[in-house]
Amino acid sequence: MDIDQIRALSNDDMQAVNQLIQQQVDSEVALINQLGFYIVNSGGKRLRPLLTVLSARAMGIDNNEHHTLAAIVEFIHTATLLHDDVVDESTMRRGRETANAIFGNQASVLVGDFLYTRSFQMMVSLKRMRVMEILSEATNQIAEGEVLQLMNCNDAGTTEARYFDVIYGKTARLFEAATQLAAVLTDQNEHIERAMQEYGKHLGTAFQLADDILDYMADSEEMGKNAGDDLAEGKPTLPLLYAMWHATNDGDKALIQEAIEQSNGLPHLTRIQGIMEETGALDYTRQCAQKEVQMAIDSLSAIEDSKYKEALIALAHISIERTS
Repeated sequence: MDIDQIRALSNDDMQAVNQLIQQQVDSEVALINQLGFYIVNSGGKRLRPLLTVLSARAMGIDNNEHHTLAAIVEFIHTATLLHDDVVDESTMRRGRETANAIFGNQASVLVGDFLYTRSFQMMVSLKRMRVMEILSEATNQIAEGEVLQLMNCNDAGTTEARYFDVIYGKTARLFEAATQLAAVLTDQNEHIERAMQEYGKHLGTAFQLADDILDYMADSEEMGKNAGDDLAEGKPTLPLLYAMWHATNDGDKALIQEAIEQSNGLPHLTRIQGIMEETGALDYTRQCAQKEVQMAIDSLSAIEDSKYKEALIALAHISIERTS
């Protein structure tokens, strides 16, 4: 099953989710409407809400609660993007100027807060304490992941374990919550709920690993963001760390270490890409992503076969085969 078939399968659900997102971003405050409309219509993949509706369908949802849950998940994700772009001083995302580049940092942070609080208003509407419990815990851990990433910035001593802690918090945790909550909404037993939680966690980890590979492979037009952004910010992602650990000479090791510690590696991007090629850093990171994909797929053995399960399996593969 390819992405077009998956989108066709989920079309009715996703149209309902998109309509709900447009309704819920509405505010009497004009700037919220302007910036909110800009960010929610900025060409994102809507991967997290797509996972939410597919997971709920795979477990036989018989109402529209999964639409609300999918919109909540997208609002939380979008709020983190608004805040991230301010923290990272990013100017380009998804092939467009970032909201902070157009509207300014203050507006971006405050509208991000609006989307966070709107998501909690929507959680209450589901009248399920378990949903509130999981999502409040997830949003807290996402914030911790972002702070941990900030602490890791410019730290060439970051370990592989600490790197995986960061990507769990900043990325995989919301994937995990989305797919777990699909099981909660359909009143699944503990075994299936845990399996769906594992599916989301491993898929989210694979997705972030692929994202970190893309930063050193594609051009900015293809990716929708500036190539080498992570390098310019001194972020010790796995491809960069692996290249430093396995560089064959001290000069190359020192070059990468300084790039991390001083955030001055962008002029050396071509050489650092060469070191990655020589050390197999991208191949290693890709292998890690493939292992995560397989663990995600294995988790789905707990649910019955269906076209929606096929779509979830396909999405796991697509998550690491993408070019943007």
